[in-house]
Amino acid sequence: MKRTYLNRKIDNDLLTWSKEKDHKPVLLHGARQIGKSSSVRKLAEYFDHFLEINFEQNKKVHGLFESDLIPKQICTHLSVQFNQTITPGKTLLFFDEIQACPRAITALRYFYEDYPELHVIAAGSLLEFALEQLPSFGVGRISSMFMYPFSFSEFMLACGEERLWDMICQSSPSKPLHPVFHEMALEILKQFLVIGGMPAVVSKYVENKDFLECQAALSELINTLRSDFVKYKQRTPELRISAAFEAVVQQSGGKFNYAKVEHYTSKQIKESIELLQNAGLVISVMHSSANGIPLGAEGNPKKQKFILLDTGIFQRLLGLQLSDVLFSKDFSTVNKGFIAEQMVGMELLKTSLFYEQKQLYYWQREALNSHAEVDYVIQQGEKIIPIEVKSGTSGKMQSLHLFMNEKQSPYGVRTSLENFAQYGKIKVFPLYAIGNLGKL
Repeated sequence: MKRTYLNRKIDNDLLTWSKEKDHKPVLLHGARQIGKSSSVRKLAEYFDHFLEINFEQNKKVHGLFESDLIPKQICTHLSVQFNQTITPGKTLLFFDEIQACPRAITALRYFYEDYPELHVIAAGSLLEFALEQLPSFGVGRISSMFMYPFSFSEFMLACGEERLWDMICQSSPSKPLHPVFHEMALEILKQFLVIGGMPAVVSKYVENKDFLECQAALSELINTLRSDFVKYKQRTPELRISAAFEAVVQQSGGKFNYAKVEHYTSKQIKESIELLQNAGLVISVMHSSANGIPLGAEGNPKKQKFILLDTGIFQRLLGLQLSDVLFSKDFSTVNKGFIAEQMVGMELLKTSLFYEQKQLYYWQREALNSHAEVDYVIQQGEKIIPIEVKSGTSGKMQSLHLFMNEKQSPYGVRTSLENFAQYGKIKVFPLYAIGNLGKL
């Protein structure tokens, strides 16, 4: 049975792109099974014709890219091979899993130069591996867009909670959400923490609200993602990549220690985690001294935390008790395994512009005998804003205050299960609204 399509934020961006007179080919980045192909197929409804070519499934088509990369000639050949009309302005041409055919990636730049009137989108779940071999494949001639699993707002809308989400969007630290609706939002948040945002799992939940079925879908999804490890790099053993993946889960919430992974050297685990990052499964949170902007100017790659792309996958790998998260009102129970920190990091990425690939940062005091740490630091214009994921009240925010005093931040942000509030220069955002920080 064909599932009902659940709308995504990127749909509007893709539609806007399709209407632009000067549209470059789009290269859609993102991990496997996060909905890239589905969003492109949704866009195809606005075209008269749609030709989708999967380079993993259709090896024969690779031959059309082995000779001269002349876009109109390629399209003529594709039209004949697939018995499909390709008309500029009326046809959407979609190259899926394009990483399987590097010559097709190279061809994208020529579509912009020689056939700009045709709408072309390419996507790939292991795209970064191919792009490493093509460092200058089309700079200035191709638009990259970055996609992630469902954000919390997308999840709420998929669950039919448009009105509640509108109320959340209208709330702020100076205008808290009504307590009744705050509690409603928290219940949906807990569901999101254990279900996550992977489209196949979200769809199952929307269809029947069966948590056990969703957990089975997550297990199946994890097996699929693991089976891809062998594709990452031929000379890197699958078991080593799996060990690095498990280590990211087990070391969540703190600076990653490569030496803690038994049976492998730090260099081997570092290489494996870089492969997992290229696949989009693991996200880096890099230390920054945060003395000025851009934050990356003082980023330290030797000090990194790592989070997974999805809280559903994360909690499933940890083996958390669903009842602990779903029925508890205690933050420390809900945040077992630092699941809230995982969500906040991903929400910061998911709510950024689709044309940006953001790097996440955290801060830790570097002075001896004085431990202080802020979970995330973000840049808003010329301001540096610290974010702490906490359960405490105003008296338990020493690190946040210390950072603000040292870096002269205009305000800090705390996020937890608490309603919107403000304590002096500390603005409180509930976890379900952390993606709305950009509205400040």
